[in-house]
Amino acid sequence: MSGRELHLNINILHSGFSPAAWRMEGSDPRASFDVNHYINVARIAERGTFDAVFLADQAAISDRVDFRPLTSLEPTIVLALVAAHTQHIGLIATASTTYNEPYNIARRFATLDHASGGRAGWNIVTSADLSQSRNFGLERPVAHSSRYERAGEFTAVVKALWDSREEDAFIGDAATGRFVDPARVHAIAHRGKHFSVHGPHNIPRPPQGHPVLVQAGGSDDGRELAAEHAEAVFSASQSFEEALDYAVDLRRRAARFGRSADSILVLAGLATIIGSTEIEAKRRQEELRELIPLEYSLARLAGVLQLNPRSLDLDAPLPDDIPLPPDGGHTFFRATLALAKREGLSVRGLIRALNGGTGHRTIVGTPQDVADDIERWFVGGAADGFNLMPDVLPHGLEVFVDEVVPILRKRGLFRQAYSGRTLRGHLGLARPANPYAAAAE
Repeated sequence: MSGRELHLNINILHSGFSPAAWRMEGSDPRASFDVNHYINVARIAERGTFDAVFLADQAAISDRVDFRPLTSLEPTIVLALVAAHTQHIGLIATASTTYNEPYNIARRFATLDHASGGRAGWNIVTSADLSQSRNFGLERPVAHSSRYERAGEFTAVVKALWDSREEDAFIGDAATGRFVDPARVHAIAHRGKHFSVHGPHNIPRPPQGHPVLVQAGGSDDGRELAAEHAEAVFSASQSFEEALDYAVDLRRRAARFGRSADSILVLAGLATIIGSTEIEAKRRQEELRELIPLEYSLARLAGVLQLNPRSLDLDAPLPDDIPLPPDGGHTFFRATLALAKREGLSVRGLIRALNGGTGHRTIVGTPQDVADDIERWFVGGAADGFNLMPDVLPHGLEVFVDEVVPILRKRGLFRQAYSGRTLRGHLGLARPANPYAAAAE
């Protein structure tokens, strides 16, 4: 393969993308809190030479715990176990800048990078929902602009901590008794609006220099954070045109920070429901739909739009002029409205189109259909790759690996085998230079 290369991640959403995935025949209802489930899915993805597995995180119960599995296990711990059972696949974990401190996050991800031999990535999020706020002593979410201001400073501090020990600080000379060269270990002495962190870091610089920085944000503040710091961005566009506009805007913003266009990858969210024929795929889609209570899907849609479910008429279009949520959730809000408007959907039709989800695009079809769609978006520049969400795990991923990946390989779009062992290597990202070493040259 030469030139630009397609990237594929697997987003391990408990039992699958569909809220009813755990109810499907052959599914394990305990999968969402069984680490062996995550190990198994990661091994399947590694067999398909995927770039990475990705785990979301939420430190609260914020959905119908009586109906569906929730994101619950702490992702870096799960991925440390996954690292021990895999050799190549990257490990991207989510950690919030709103309810953590820079030093412990720098330490956690540096440790994962060392433990995995350079396969770690950090998905940088700000947390906006009330349920998480109350678990950290707050009665309301932190304001949107304040969260992103904090996130920017937080990320800069984490990067400074990773850089605070030079590559050759470790000596380990048993004969002389010299273990570390203190002249190559630097306090960062950070004092900012949100944080005061002296440093230096107590862990050697990570194998990748920095674990790969990932972000997802559709708001203006989110895009600015991504443009300054992110190396891969998860997007949630419902159409090719929206995705292309997003990619162009993100790279334009990145250029203002002195970054090149190829220093940031756009990975579009993509849910898949695959059948050997289109009829079979649609039958599977309908089976999953029928297992989701209508009142649940209505409440979930209303939550994305931050409306009272009673204000939505199932057989009418969405109300006009729904205001942008003040405290976040802009990515899925915009994607959902765009889908409803483009397709002219009633509320009931929108619920069906979302398949119980919150705004990610869904392909329903054959392996050929899925490969065709991926190729169109990739070749057209709307995405550098995809954050995949199969309907049911592990089955939906097995079908993708066994039937879609060979088509992508045959077309010269996707790797035949891993060529390296680090996540940066898989993604084609440069290793950040240590600024202290650069200054000494």
